Amino acid sequence: MFGCWTSVSRKSVLPVIEELNGLLFYPVQYEGEESSKNVFYTGAAPNQQAIPAVDYYLNELGVQKFALLGTDYVYPRTTNNILEAYLISKGIPKEDIFVNYTPFGHSDWSKIVGDVVALGADGKKVGVISTINGDANIGFYKELAAAGVTADTLPVVAFSVGEEELSGLDTTNLAGHLAAWNYFMSADTPENAAFIAAWKAFIKDDKRVTNDPMEAHYIGFNMWVNAVTAAGTTEVDAVRTAMWGQEFPNLTGGTAVMGTNHHLTKPVLIGEIRADGQFDIISQTEPVPGDAWTDYLPESAVLEADWKDLQCGMYNKETKTCVQLTSNY
Repeated sequence: MFGCWTSVSRKSVLPVIEELNGLLFYPVQYEGEESSKNVFYTGAAPNQQAIPAVDYYLNELGVQKFALLGTDYVYPRTTNNILEAYLISKGIPKEDIFVNYTPFGHSDWSKIVGDVVALGADGKKVGVISTINGDANIGFYKELAAAGVTADTLPVVAFSVGEEELSGLDTTNLAGHLAAWNYFMSADTPENAAFIAAWKAFIKDDKRVTNDPMEAHYIGFNMWVNAVTAAGTTEVDAVRTAMWGQEFPNLTGGTAVMGTNHHLTKPVLIGEIRADGQFDIISQTEPVPGDAWTDYLPESAVLEADWKDLQCGMYNKETKTCVQLTSNY
């Protein structure tokens, strides 16, 4: 299976995939804290999106206070728990970190935006880390503009806003704000140009856009094809073993490598939203190996995922035992 969009959907599918010994390729950025024998995570783990975005705020923009705004479900909550611990480790006081969750489709942003603006009353620069999902983003950015907030005075970096979400929207209120992904359609490489041309020919619509999860699926599917070819069979256990160390070109340059923790090595890109709904890439790292377990939560820092040598997705390095993750399903 190549699919699932939210972490809720992935976690709902997990027990079935594991019981029937199937394979799931999951293409969306996610909260980490998981490594299943039957899943290959081709989207970004927190160390491939959230942590580098915070580093960009700290090192390039001089942000001193943080508003962590998310939709109320597992991905934003877990990601923000990791980010809060990371910010504290970087010397940001807990009282300078504002955390808020809203339901899917939330529309009344006036009080929340007012609270975020008020964070900067002492003159410290405020930055928003957004894990807001779906249509709620439209009202959020409109309210920021209504409050006189600009990307220069109070930048927003989003983890769930890409080309597809911006397609067809009036981006007047979004231009200048940021997003962090492993891929942007505007990447200037021969591989990306070929991918875009093939997509537009297939969809027969020059206005359709590509996005990060499409690249993740493109890489994952091609790796699966190569693993099947190497194994000489579609039998799951043989293909799974052949997936370890598979390499395939990233569309932004460099090479994606599948680790034995079932996560990809990918570059991290920061993009600035343009008026046409595309992104100017303003920062790009070298390829970063995905971490299944974060170093910034004490209970996770002792864990390691290695399906080749340890044959375990949740190995405790202190007790030297393999823990079962069934309590999370």
